[in-house]
Amino acid sequence: MDGVIVVDKPEGLTSHDVVNRMRRLANTRKVGHLGTLDPMATGVLPLVLDRATRLAQFFSSGEKTYDARVQFGWATDTYDREGSPTSEPAEPRFTRAELEAVLARFRGTILQTPPPFSAKKISGTPAYRLARKHIAVELEPVEVQILALELGEFDGTTARLCVRCSAGTYLRGIAHDAGRELGCGAFLTSLRRTASGEFTESQARSLEALEELAREGMLERALIPAARVLPEIPSATVDALTAGQIRHGKDFRLSPFVERAGAKYVKAFSPEGDLIAIGEVRLPNLYHPVLVL
Repeated sequence: MDGVIVVDKPEGLTSHDVVNRMRRLANTRKVGHLGTLDPMATGVLPLVLDRATRLAQFFSSGEKTYDARVQFGWATDTYDREGSPTSEPAEPRFTRAELEAVLARFRGTILQTPPPFSAKKISGTPAYRLARKHIAVELEPVEVQILALELGEFDGTTARLCVRCSAGTYLRGIAHDAGRELGCGAFLTSLRRTASGEFTESQARSLEALEELAREGMLERALIPAARVLPEIPSATVDALTAGQIRHGKDFRLSPFVERAGAKYVKAFSPEGDLIAIGEVRLPNLYHPVLVL
């Protein structure tokens, strides 16, 4: 089970809850997720299993795509519908054009202050634990990229946003900040992740479907093998002798006649087509295995 299973995370479970469920289904402790989703959020949650957990570091900067719903009229302490109101109700009095103008300020590279109820750590303690104790939380702004932000349906009090952004972006933060800019407060009412890096909604399976496959002894049907992930990294097949040397951590050479566009990394495949390592360039056509599966 060396590879990735994409789960369609249901509402109400933490990402760690889903990891624990998968550990039981796959009968392995080696399971990790590629990007946290809040309990309220649903959608694409890629899980890495067994030896593929070592690949997690190479997925960290993947883009995310979300479908979000925002309610205008008041703000909450968690910046979503699960929080307590922090402002008096105020009737939204702005047009679609005015909302569009505010949203335009969030496009591109911006500095975003994470919500106080977040997993960001302050002196080693997650911010949400301090916020729950009503301890003032001050988090430093973080640079994020909003690659696309489109306004869908808007009825004067609720709006649908489709967002493509860098990892680490808080959609709750965008909703909260937009409400503040418009003078009426706002919070997230629903959030669905439709893509995470190379993994999409079409690949995601519900926990119920995965449990059924596991009962039938066919969970591997849901597995995306390690050999098929990270398509942006160039690949090369090595001979059996070189494969053995790579597995012992030795540098390896690749053909100088194959163009790799100055890539920093290369995926090394065995003659049987298995991913055996990721090498980092040291000299032209010379790679060091920084990760061996």
